[in-house]
Amino acid sequence: AKFSTSAPDIRHLDGDNGLEVAFAGRSNAGKSSALNRLTRQKNLARTSKTPGRTQLINVFELEEGRRLVDLPGYGYAKVPLEMKHKWQKALGEYLAA
Repeated sequence: AKFSTSAPDIRHLDGDNGLEVAFAGRSNAGKSSALNRLTRQKNLARTSKTPGRTQLINVFELEEGRRLVDLPGYGYAKVPLEMKHKWQKALGEYLAA
C-alpha cells in the first residue's frame, strides 16, 4: 500500500471508481493503527496518542482500483467545535456518496 492523497472533503477526491474500505469511528479509536497493521506497514498512516490527529480524508492505494480510506474521527478530539462540525460534515458526505 502507498499514500495516494488527502482531502478536506469529497469534492477534492478523485472520481468514484473501484473498491474502497473506509475506517470510520471515534477519535483515538485506533483507525490509523488498524490500517497500518492490515497493510503490515508501521508508518503508512500517521498515528498519535493525541485524539483528532487525522483531520483530512486520507486515501491509500493498495493496487489500481482498490483503496483504503482513513477518515477523521469524531468525539474526543480537543479542537474547536467548528472543526468538529467540519469533520462530521465531511464524514457524512463521504458515507452518503
